[in-house]
Amino acid sequence: QVQLVESGGGSVQAGGSLRLSCAASLYTYSSNCMGWFRQAPGKEREGVAATYTGFAVTYYADSVKGRFTISQDKAKNTVYLQMNSLKPEDTAMYYCAADRRGGNCADLMFDYWGQGTQVTVSS
Repeated sequence: QVQLVESGGGSVQAGGSLRLSCAASLYTYSSNCMGWFRQAPGKEREGVAATYTGFAVTYYADSVKGRFTISQDKAKNTVYLQMNSLKPEDTAMYYCAADRRGGNCADLMFDYWGQGTQVTVSS
């Protein structure tokens, strides 16, 4: 069963940091890749970061490169998103997601996701 539970969202001022966590079921963590996407009101979904499960290969959207870092703890079936130097435009609902289709992680596209956690960055 696919299960993804996010935590760690909140409100911060511009320039601040947040760390999102995503606890996945063992079945979900066997996915080809896992990552994060975000969606702000009235805007299209945007893939933010992805990593092949079990491998230290990562991909990022241009908008977050150098500021966000995706990592994973295989022993805990958990994926993290460290977000630094946050900007107001990073404000969105962030979703932990998995790709079980075997696609290219670099595409930042997923077919399963969790309930989301809100990130709000004030100026």
